[in-house]
Amino acid sequence: MTANTALTLDDAAPAAAAKPAEARNIMIVGVGGQGVLMISKVMALMGQRQGLQVKQSEVHGMAKRGGIVFSHVRFGSEVWSPTIAKGEADALIALEWAEGLRWLDHLKPDSGVFIADTRRIVPPFACRSRKHGATTNYARETPAEIVSRIADGYALDATTIADDLGDVRAANTVLLGTLSVSLDYPVADWLAVIEELVPKRTRDINRKAFEAGRAWAEAARLDPELRFDKSITRRPAFRPHPEVSFEVEVNEAWCKGCDICVKLCPERCLAMSREHIATVAHPEACTGCHVCEWLCPDFAISVKTTVREPVSM
Repeated sequence: MTANTALTLDDAAPAAAAKPAEARNIMIVGVGGQGVLMISKVMALMGQRQGLQVKQSEVHGMAKRGGIVFSHVRFGSEVWSPTIAKGEADALIALEWAEGLRWLDHLKPDSGVFIADTRRIVPPFACRSRKHGATTNYARETPAEIVSRIADGYALDATTIADDLGDVRAANTVLLGTLSVSLDYPVADWLAVIEELVPKRTRDINRKAFEAGRAWAEAARLDPELRFDKSITRRPAFRPHPEVSFEVEVNEAWCKGCDICVKLCPERCLAMSREHIATVAHPEACTGCHVCEWLCPDFAISVKTTVREPVSM
C-alpha cells in the first residue's frame, strides 16, 4: 500500500504573504493662493486611478492671507498614515522658494526629487526697510547652491513660464509638468486628471502649462546646467538707486475685493473703489516693497520697477 505523503492543511507551511509595494510620498508646499491644494488633488486622483490606496492631509488655515500651506499625499498598495516623516518624501514640490527650503529635511536624502518655483513671496515682517534695494530677512540661498546639494533637484521660474503663456496662475501646473518627468505615468493620464479638476475655461492654458513644464524638465535632465534659474544670484547687502520709479497695476477682472492689499500696504497707497476693486489712490507714496503683489491671493496686482542708472560724466 502506498503511503500518503500529502500534508494536511494544518501541517502545510503558510504561503509567504506578498509584501505590499512601498508607498510613494509627495509633499507640496507654498503659501495661500498659489494652488498647493490643486496639485495635491491631482496627485491623490492619480494614485486612485492607478488602483492604489491614497491618504492625504493638509494645512491651509491662512490660505487667504498668504500664510503657509502644505499638503502630504501618500499612495501605494497599503497606506496607513496620511503624514510624511522627515527624510521620507520621494518628491517635494515647492510653489514658493523659501517654503521649499523650509521643508527640505523631509526629502529622501539619496533619491528624493526637489522641484521648486523660484518665485519669492517675502512676508512683510522680513522687510526691515522698504527702500528699494534694501536687505530683507529672507532666504539667501540661490537655486544653484540648493540644486548642487540635492540628489535630483530642479529650480525653475515657473511663474514667468506661466505668465508668458498668458496666465500667471498656471504656475502650479507648470510644476506638475516638471514632476511628471520623474513619475512613470502616461502623459494622457496626467492631462485627463488635470482637465477633470480645473475649471473648463482654464483647460487650454493648463494643458499648455503642463506641456511647458514637462518640456523644461526633459531639457534639464539632458543638460544639468539648465536645472536651476541662473537669474537669481546673491545680492549685495544694499543697492541704492536714486532714480527709481514704481508703477502698481491692478487687474480689475481678477480682483475679488478681499481688501488684503489695502490693509497691508505699509504706505497706504491703495484704496477700495465703490465697486470693491483695489485702486491706486496715492501712486507717489509707493516704495516698491511688493507687499501688495506678494500677498494678493488672486495675482491681481503687479508692481513694476524702473531703475535709471546715473549717467557718469
